Amino acid sequence: MTERKIQIVVVGGGAGGLELVRRLGAKFGRKHHDIILVERNRTHIWKPLLHEVAAGSLDANLDEVGYRSHCHRWGYRFFLGTLESIDRERREISVAPLLDEDGSELIARHAIRYDYLVLAVGSVTNDFGTPGVREHCMVLDDRAQADRFRNRLLNHCLRVSRAMSLDPASDEHVRIAVVGGGATGVELTAELFNSAAALRHYGLETFDESRLEVTLIEAGPRILPALPEKLAQAARDELEALGVRVLTDTRVTEVTAEAIVTGSGERIAGELRVWAAGVRGAPALDHIGGLETNPNCQLLVRPTLQTTLDDRVFALGDCCSCLDPHSGRPVPPRAQAAHQMATTVFHNLVRLMEGRALLAFEYHDHGSLVSISRFSTVGSLMGNLIGGRMAIEGRLARFVYVSLYRMHLIAIHGWLRGLGLIVIGRVNTIIRPRLKLH
Repeated sequence: MTERKIQIVVVGGGAGGLELVRRLGAKFGRKHHDIILVERNRTHIWKPLLHEVAAGSLDANLDEVGYRSHCHRWGYRFFLGTLESIDRERREISVAPLLDEDGSELIARHAIRYDYLVLAVGSVTNDFGTPGVREHCMVLDDRAQADRFRNRLLNHCLRVSRAMSLDPASDEHVRIAVVGGGATGVELTAELFNSAAALRHYGLETFDESRLEVTLIEAGPRILPALPEKLAQAARDELEALGVRVLTDTRVTEVTAEAIVTGSGERIAGELRVWAAGVRGAPALDHIGGLETNPNCQLLVRPTLQTTLDDRVFALGDCCSCLDPHSGRPVPPRAQAAHQMATTVFHNLVRLMEGRALLAFEYHDHGSLVSISRFSTVGSLMGNLIGGRMAIEGRLARFVYVSLYRMHLIAIHGWLRGLGLIVIGRVNTIIRPRLKLH
């Protein structure tokens, strides 16, 4: 008689989910456990890098991780699909039908049983119900959306370059409006100028960064609210030195096919409009399986990261709402939080199966870093230490920023392969093109 394996299903292959299945697969293997990752994409790209993919300064084909090769190496199974529902009584999840590009059904709707379930599906951009955002703005939630933005950006750069070739006195510009002064909006805005400056080396001799007309719109009193005010101002100064128009205390009331409309009635025109004003859980999570969620469709969890109504269902990362007992506020949706949550869920799954007491999640704020492309990096480290906040700028900050990605590589690949990929990545920065133009 075949032994019934303990089945642990992780839904979502982002930073936290992918690290978790690697650790579970490395610890348990396939003999007595069946570790399954369900993910709607075929490859993984670290979400904080999507602004570089969008600007063309990062070739995601070289930095993405294929789930099928990764699962073979680390002893888990990969299912391509999208979570549709959870039946907690039967301990099953339903995976939506997988469709081909022409709409034909490749794999029918099917169920996957679980003994333990971990939801790590990340977040989506929050449009706050603003009229016209879904129809007329692009977002950077995944690789496909970043690729779409890059293609449209290059097309408009080509249009302006052609107009200048025909008429050197032409006043054509590529107009871009970015809504949201958090890390994504600021980093994307700066990266656009880095890419535009490099285009002259790739056949657009008449085009440079002076042909960008970029507006960054923030509803709050300042950009980068996660950073101390002094550092946020330093970032603003850097952006304005590049030529970015930075608007704060500016609420967007509507987005049309031609412009972004603000509360004051100003219409900010832009061929490219990006919404990066906040995140929330996917609408499909709203009370999924009868679980408790907050108004932002995030799953409510206990300090152990178990959902409030089911000991066998965990949630981690941006899709869960976890209160920090020290501050009393929700843990912020950052990659470092997902990494720390993955570690806690791993230990708690092991403890749960061994009948030991579970650990309470403790968030350690290691600070924030924001890269203003090659121009500057600002941030703060050791954010959880009272009186220990340290502002860093320049080369040191850039080194630490890059190190965060290197730590992610080690987390999902292990030390040996992770270090090898870091070396290869360093070589690639020297030999590969500065821009991805296709």
